[in-house]
Amino acid sequence: MSVRLYIGNLPKEVERQELQDFFADAGDSISVKVIVDRKTGKCRGFGFVTVKNDEQADVFIEKYNGNSFKESPLKIEKAQPRAKGKKEEGEAGGGSPASGGNNKSSRRGNGNRSRQNDSSTSSSPAAASGPDPRWATELEKLKEMLAAQTTNS
Repeated sequence: MSVRLYIGNLPKEVERQELQDFFADAGDSISVKVIVDRKTGKCRGFGFVTVKNDEQADVFIEKYNGNSFKESPLKIEKAQPRAKGKKEEGEAGGGSPASGGNNKSSRRGNGNRSRQNDSSTSSSPAAASGPDPRWATELEKLKEMLAAQTTNS
């Protein structure tokens, strides 16, 4: 089973092939992915390396973690699985580092934006305990009309 490793602290000016060449001693069985900003096309400061198994992952981490790449010490650790549907601020979203780094991949705009300021969709305890104050007077009128109807019957 393959293991995905988070590679942090990458410089902004880095190409996938450069990183692939840097990890050349690890063998051809690894795959490298550099995460880039959609607008600028520059590295966002992290990437991923996929290795074949846990043993190879441990060896890879021990060998390369802290090594300097373009004058930046690399931070390498096993990536966490992507947290689907959660609003995290993580560097390595689908594979955020074990240290609980930021998950910027969950910021991707897919058109579904939450309406956190809309009190009609709020599920907070305060909203559940009482009526929306914007409609409180109307609600009181309706309650009075309903009470009058039930007493007339």
